[in-house]
Amino acid sequence: MSQTSTLSMPTQTSLIERIGKKIPDPIVIFMALFVITALMSVMMGGHTFSSIGADGSPVDYAIKNMMTDDNVRWIFDNAILQNWLAFGNGVLGIILIAVLGVGIAEESGLLGTLIKKAGSHINERFLPLLLVFLGIMSSVASDAGYLILVPLAGMLYAGIGKNPLIGMAAAFAGVSAGFSANLIPATPIDAIMGNNAQLFAETQGVPFTDAAGTALNAPTMNYYFLAASVFVLGVVGAWVTRQFITPRLEKMSYIIPEDMDLSDFRVKPEEERGMKMAGVGAIVAALAIAGLCMGPLAAFTNDQGRVITPYMNNMVLLIVLFFVITGVFYGAAVGKFKSVSCVVKAMVKQMNTMGYILVLTFFSYQFLALLGASGLGTYVTYLGASGLQALGLDSVPVLLLVGFVIVTATINLLVGGLTSKWMLLGPIFIPMLYQVNPTMTPEVISAAFRIADSSTNIITPMMSYAGVILAFMRKYKPEMTIGDQISIMMPYSIAFMIIWTTMLIGFFSFGIPMGF
Repeated sequence: MSQTSTLSMPTQTSLIERIGKKIPDPIVIFMALFVITALMSVMMGGHTFSSIGADGSPVDYAIKNMMTDDNVRWIFDNAILQNWLAFGNGVLGIILIAVLGVGIAEESGLLGTLIKKAGSHINERFLPLLLVFLGIMSSVASDAGYLILVPLAGMLYAGIGKNPLIGMAAAFAGVSAGFSANLIPATPIDAIMGNNAQLFAETQGVPFTDAAGTALNAPTMNYYFLAASVFVLGVVGAWVTRQFITPRLEKMSYIIPEDMDLSDFRVKPEEERGMKMAGVGAIVAALAIAGLCMGPLAAFTNDQGRVITPYMNNMVLLIVLFFVITGVFYGAAVGKFKSVSCVVKAMVKQMNTMGYILVLTFFSYQFLALLGASGLGTYVTYLGASGLQALGLDSVPVLLLVGFVIVTATINLLVGGLTSKWMLLGPIFIPMLYQVNPTMTPEVISAAFRIADSSTNIITPMMSYAGVILAFMRKYKPEMTIGDQISIMMPYSIAFMIIWTTMLIGFFSFGIPMGF
């Protein structure tokens, strides 16, 4: 029998909640968007437009009619493999393998025991700050924050008798809305943003320097700003959780799944014994991962002179390996895993919960692939860029910077993908804004873009993991809708956007170095 909290939904709902409840399930949304995109491609097929390329020369684009014989064959030929299983470099596989690894640790009982110990040692007041901070920092591990931290945050709050959605919201805000901030310099996303910014600037006659004329280092040109952002966003996220999220969600009903026994919050002797063995497993896992990172997965320079870091590219797999090894050690010690078949059963049980995500990703990835192939996604970004150019704020560069943030954030609600938007907007705005005011240098524009792209991730169904997070939340509240999720996350998005943009304006106005 599932456990249910005694608190009920509030009788008065906000406007956002009322609107949100009318939003269909994400699967239905993506089905409809696929049809709408196909029809739009028919109506606009052949329409051309031009934008500035990385080298400063015009690049012509054309919208394709995706209902021609050739393009319909393309849809069917790629529907299963390229546009679903391999979409986003195999993001579906990453989701599934992460669930397998964490599932072993969960089924063994390790995560439950960790939650009990954490709940008895961590002051509840500091949990939101900790979860937002860990979420922000998890961006160095690619998708691990979405797939590992958010579910664990729910379990942690359930373990201390609080609505699990509170912890999941705080973690999701850190992982996604604070995506660009980090204390670790030169992460993969830093390299992508910085190297392309340098290309956009130098090929169009814009010096790749800060306002003082000091040469920028592409991967670390935003480091000071992003490192400071970790602490600012952590505090802001914790404040939003305490002031807005907790008061609302602690009045909301939720369930505890039947297979999650949190009735006894004491750590039993056999669980203490298991924790000691899990510690041994953690050492074994750490040594194995270190051996891989210094051996087959060590960094190297390829034939083109680029530094390749296989261990960073496989961070999710390495984290999964850690969970598997520690989970197996714990499960064996407490008698949960008596044979390899027990471990297999644990993995199968986790896969049985993935049906919704499989259906969701099939339709969402089909839509995103069609949006990209038709050219309509590029066209939406082009319209946003054109609108910002038409604002005519040449004499007020700060407002132009704010306008860039707002337009980019709006585009992000409709078109996901940080890199694709940067490849279209960067070549336009790095030279344009520099001409408006030479103090608006490449690292400033890059920081503004990253703020806009990150802050609205948590309030759009277009973000790759929005439906996945919804599936996690439905574990505790089955009737949860995407509108409910957006309503919960809206205060984080607004607060992050305002505070982060204000912080950028401060750096820009007072000439504080953005990085090194």
